[in-house]
Amino acid sequence: MKVLLTGAFGNVGSNTLESLIEQGHQVTCFDIKTKANAKAAKRFQDKVNIVWGDLRRPDDVANAVKDHDVVVHLAYIIPPTSEKNPDWAKEINVGGTQNLLNAIKALSSPPKLIFSSSISVYGPCYDMKPPRRWDDPVCPTDNYTHHKAECERMVRESGLQWAILRFGAVPLMGQVDPMMFDVPLNTRIEYVHPRDVGLAVANAVNCNEAFGKILLIGGGPKGQFLYKEYLTGLMDGAGIGMPPDEAFTNKPFYTDWMDTEESQRLLKYQRFPFQQYVAEMPSALGYKYQMSKMLRPLIRKFVLSKSPYYKSQKKTV
Repeated sequence: MKVLLTGAFGNVGSNTLESLIEQGHQVTCFDIKTKANAKAAKRFQDKVNIVWGDLRRPDDVANAVKDHDVVVHLAYIIPPTSEKNPDWAKEINVGGTQNLLNAIKALSSPPKLIFSSSISVYGPCYDMKPPRRWDDPVCPTDNYTHHKAECERMVRESGLQWAILRFGAVPLMGQVDPMMFDVPLNTRIEYVHPRDVGLAVANAVNCNEAFGKILLIGGGPKGQFLYKEYLTGLMDGAGIGMPPDEAFTNKPFYTDWMDTEESQRLLKYQRFPFQQYVAEMPSALGYKYQMSKMLRPLIRKFVLSKSPYYKSQKKTV
């Protein structure tokens, strides 16, 4: 099939791109030209068609969507950037998605649309019995989740053939995000390997039964952890070690375990357990892992400096 992939060079995008190429699809990548994206694109430049453009520009989007069977829409501004720059993020997230829908609907033979969403649209679920199901009510709580919920509505009401995939926790190799302290350690979280997410999206392209449905994409029962266990694996895998408990908030966060039975039945994507991801980290990080081990005290001090909760505790001592 001819597939247009927006946000092709991000974490989920690059893994989706690899799966689409492996399956023999003709892929056009649509992304904004940044230094990081241009570097990432070099891996694929002989295998795909690359179109640089901006979702905020209707002409860029209209030119990109022509002559495709399926559009996979992954491009999105995520936290913390979406919270620090809300107007700009909304232009891209909501406005860009609307431009994409308009461009698709203007075609005589509109392609199908796969839209990526998130477990976070349910809001904090600490007081609800898990797992979350596709038809549970959404409760957006910040810019990002309001954007996702609004785009889901736009997609469902577009009149197009659509599928919505809500992703669980997709780790980014080697990333230490200050937002990690904004999740209470007893929060339920469902991991899913980036390569499994990429396979799920690619398999949805060929799965007629997936369209018209909202599917939850997670690691399944073996990917369900409490946040402390999950983060300990990632931090140990990176050679840094787990920060102390007092570095984390107690304010509820928007993640939970998921009912992935239907998505796994249709898309058959759950392959790599969390333990394998953690085992892959030292070799994937290469010299960065060795540096983390050598400079562990300094790096831990730097990481802890990003926690406002740890800072406030230190000040009261």
